[in-house]
Amino acid sequence: MSAVTLTPRALYEEVAELLRQRIFSRELAPGSWIDELKLAEQCGISRTPLREALKVLAAEGLVTMKVRRGAYVTEVSERDLADVYHLLGLLESDAAGVVAARASAAELGELQALHAELEAAAAPGHINHENFFSVNERFHMRLLAIADNRWRDQMVADLRKVMKLNRHNSLLKSGRIDESLGEHRALMAALLARDAEAAVARMLDHFRNGLEAAA
Repeated sequence: MSAVTLTPRALYEEVAELLRQRIFSRELAPGSWIDELKLAEQCGISRTPLREALKVLAAEGLVTMKVRRGAYVTEVSERDLADVYHLLGLLESDAAGVVAARASAAELGELQALHAELEAAAAPGHINHENFFSVNERFHMRLLAIADNRWRDQMVADLRKVMKLNRHNSLLKSGRIDESLGEHRALMAALLARDAEAAVARMLDHFRNGLEAAA
């Protein structure tokens, strides 16, 4: 791994974000040991801010601290994954119901625009997996922002960090992007029809099917 230059913000936050991105990119794979001495040397810092960063990641569920063995990137079990998808389904389906009932026409237009980006990212012969991952997350986070419940937003943000540890076993499964896109179309139709009950059901379906693909 190459040396990095840290910006002036709180040092442990910068280190936490650096490690977070290395975990999501699989540069630090699930189950791998985090070499504190090597990382501190690469970043040109002491081990104190690094340990503070590891505490942050441990609170997020991305890192597991083992007594006398140090920090490891969390390995997500089937039970963990099922629990995370279950909670995300409950939280995001609730948000979808709120959006269907209360969103302005302009806010629904924003979601339509993001959905159009998803369609483009999944165009036959031109599938861009990384762009699909990115736009898909932006769609979900924008829907949550429109629903406007900061406590739900925080819970979802933390759960999605854990879900990302396994994301490539989900959307990269053969045919899953097409299925996911179809689920988004059904959700978008429910939102535009302002059918809160259907929006809740479609989002729950989306997470149930996502879990099956991720398992």
